Amino acid sequence: MTFQYLLDACLNVLSPANFLMLAAAVLAGLIMGMLPGLSATMAIALLTGLTYNVGDHQTAIIALLGVYVGAISGGCQSAILLNIPGTPASAATALDGFPMARQGNGGLAIFIATTASCLGTILSVIFVLTLTPLLTSFALKFASWEFFFLSIFGILICGTLTARGNALKGWISGICGLLTAQIGLDTVDTFARFSYGNVNMMSGIQLIPVMIGLFGFPEIVKAFKSGSEAKVLQLTSFNILKGFRIVRDNIVGVVRSAFIGVGVGIIPGVGEDVGGWLSYWAMKASGRNTDGFGKGDPRGIVAAETGNNACVGGAIIPVLSLAVPGSAPAAVLMAAFFMHNYRPGPLLMTESPEFLYNVAVYLVFASVLMWLIALGMARVTVRVLTVNKKLLMPVVFLLCVVGAYLINYNLFDVKVMFFFGLIGLAMSYMNVPAAPFILGVVLGSMADSNLRRALRLSDGSFLPLFERPISVAFLIVCVLMILSQTGLLAWLRGKVKRER
Repeated sequence: MTFQYLLDACLNVLSPANFLMLAAAVLAGLIMGMLPGLSATMAIALLTGLTYNVGDHQTAIIALLGVYVGAISGGCQSAILLNIPGTPASAATALDGFPMARQGNGGLAIFIATTASCLGTILSVIFVLTLTPLLTSFALKFASWEFFFLSIFGILICGTLTARGNALKGWISGICGLLTAQIGLDTVDTFARFSYGNVNMMSGIQLIPVMIGLFGFPEIVKAFKSGSEAKVLQLTSFNILKGFRIVRDNIVGVVRSAFIGVGVGIIPGVGEDVGGWLSYWAMKASGRNTDGFGKGDPRGIVAAETGNNACVGGAIIPVLSLAVPGSAPAAVLMAAFFMHNYRPGPLLMTESPEFLYNVAVYLVFASVLMWLIALGMARVTVRVLTVNKKLLMPVVFLLCVVGAYLINYNLFDVKVMFFFGLIGLAMSYMNVPAAPFILGVVLGSMADSNLRRALRLSDGSFLPLFERPISVAFLIVCVLMILSQTGLLAWLRGKVKRER
């Protein structure tokens, strides 16, 4: 029966109309993922409305999964070429992708990123088909304390990886992001915080304008700085054999990143950006000659792109089995499933057993098409590196303004982008990384609501924290990371040796 379901899904997606729809959706997702401000969530939301009146529900599902895969993968191109992640999920990719592009290896970096993205999605499909019950039962063990410490763990890792020798700067950046996320109505009592009577601030600070400001403005200003490079004079071609060789040599890291991405994706509310950062950290922690990370090491691109794309399949697992989305794009996707007469949840395998296999097959075809289309596009988009930056950056600036405005069609978001653009400039001059700040904004709401909920349930006591093994494990890892990065761990070891 399983083979029959898979065969029917393959025949369905290979019909001319559905295949063209899938290709168009993947292309649209890639374009929206490349443009700063047009996130995967927005891409799926826009397409959901367009597919409302589509007669064949399978065609609509194919299109929605295609735009999801394309949007998560497309953000790597602008991250590599301009150091401006198209989506938050690509922030970790920029860490090594942009230095590679500045070295003249933009084409190679995009090939590696696209190939890793394809592999990450395909590997996650294996988990969707085989390990759904096991991984879902593990995710159910995460409660308020676990989610809070997962947020802190993500901030510490991101700050350590991006600060380049001074983890404290990265942690301060992440904490500032967490504080920024507290602006607006809180998620527990809907009490207005730090809004000062401003109606726009009561709705909170949107992620996309902050991301565009922190990443975009420094690059725009650097382009006009006297003495800066006007353009990259030399570009390497798409060396396919070299790209495959790099991915092959890091196949263990690809599999590890896929495990991490799926594990992060299956945890409700975390998302693809955390999967990319955790995968990057794992690759750096387990590798040799790690001095090149952050300076153009292709291993960083492989890990980040495999991890964030593996989250696609991981986030769909709780959608199908529990009707609980693993990420913001997956939440919109789940709503689209209901709209097209599918009921994700525990009864799915009884009511529509073929749907799981349809989703798996559609994801595989979408990832392969994404790889082909993205590489075809990259041969054109990589030429952006040869354009004089003083001519290119005004266009990028216009796209930044439009991207910020399109979030809510509100000029306040444009003002937010300018404000955080100035902060981004200051952080750039002080060598404070912006990525932890962005992750702090992403995780701020989750950290705040879960900590307060946990304390309410325990009447303000922290003792229940120590009764939960996963929380204790996160706490120990966080403490050890702080001690090791601040030198306190080495000091304690030395003190113990002296006492002996």
